[in-house]
Amino acid sequence: MRTDPTTPPRTAVVTGASSGIGAATARQLAAAGYRVVLTARRADRIAGLAEELRDAGHQAEARPLDVTDRAAVDAFAQACDGPVGVLVNNAGGALGADPVASGDPAEWRQMYETNVLGTLNITQALLPALTASGDGTVVVLTSTAALGTYEGGAGYVAAKHGEHVLAETLRLEIVGTPVRVIEIAPGMVRTDEFALTRFHGDADQAARVYAGVAEPLTADDVADTIAWAVTRPSHVNVDLLVVRPRAQASNTKVHREL
Repeated sequence: MRTDPTTPPRTAVVTGASSGIGAATARQLAAAGYRVVLTARRADRIAGLAEELRDAGHQAEARPLDVTDRAAVDAFAQACDGPVGVLVNNAGGALGADPVASGDPAEWRQMYETNVLGTLNITQALLPALTASGDGTVVVLTSTAALGTYEGGAGYVAAKHGEHVLAETLRLEIVGTPVRVIEIAPGMVRTDEFALTRFHGDADQAARVYAGVAEPLTADDVADTIAWAVTRPSHVNVDLLVVRPRAQASNTKVHREL
């Protein structure tokens, strides 16, 4: 990131910043010199992270937000102070691992609303500010599920495919403007909450996802990737970056030492 001591730091908005990849990304971007605005539904979590970052000498603000609530998103965008240089669309997640024949439509709908419509809402709301900054970046955090399917994952895969297409189409539509669109698609990442949420709090089932895998990616690994892509020179656009642990060759091919 280019820095000029005579100008204030650029603002980076990170959605889903209450834990995991979102929190790690906020830390990485703050360390890179950005003023970070943390959003998530869990106000206490992002308030604690903002305090941590300020104690470390960084500029950080916590703003509770549900990205599926369009009115709240629009109000958030209107209240943003100064130019917004970066938007990291991290809010999302998976629910369930049922086959198509027995999948819960309510879970499919919730995944679509969070992963796709949530990304649409906040991107639409902040795109004018990103454009006005003269050097904006939209990051869309998808998944390798956005590029290939696997049994028991259709609901999440469908949502992530939708988010991937959103990013790809937006890039086509805004070419020539001072905004780039970066998609980061992680494979197997072990965080405190992703699998646990997917399996409705069943810790044993969540642990089996990573059983025998020596080193799944961590939230810091993905955040480091995001920060690297964001801090490339303005003319450099990382259209799509897939990052997996060495033990994972595809969504369905994982080396396990059992």
